[in-house]
Amino acid sequence: MPKLKSHSATKKRFHLTASGKVSFKKSGRGHLLSSKNSKRLRTLRKKGILPAGIEQHIKKMLPYA
Repeated sequence: MPKLKSHSATKKRFHLTASGKVSFKKSGRGHLLSSKNSKRLRTLRKKGILPAGIEQHIKKMLPYA
């Protein structure tokens, strides 16, 4: 059976944690930061964890991750 290809866009945006969950970087930290309050920026600094329902789709696109 041939090797499966990983989805390139998914490789760039998501990665698996040690426990097998899928993490991602939150959006909204690129520009126009002066208008966003410090509480909002502090929460955007943390990594996000995908819900279990969507997680299965991402893991299918990253077969060897």
